[in-house]
Amino acid sequence: MHAELISPAQTQASAAAPLRVKDIAAALRVEPSTVYAETKSGRLPSYRVGQGRGTIRISRAAFLQYCTDRGIPASELAVAL
Repeated sequence: MHAELISPAQTQASAAAPLRVKDIAAALRVEPSTVYAETKSGRLPSYRVGQGRGTIRISRAAFLQYCTDRGIPASELAVAL
């Protein structure tokens, strides 16, 4: 019944939404501090959302490219790309 309450537009938007640091960390099975280090070094492209410090977001395309460059198969990730 819960699935009937969610419109198809909302489902598609969440599938294309950018990833958070904790999503990337869970997918790679590493600590969030490792993901922050990768974004700070520029190896994992990211951007900030919000005012002040904001929050870091990573596009799904950037994450897929990051995994491809490192030989990490997308099939082993806990995040659908």
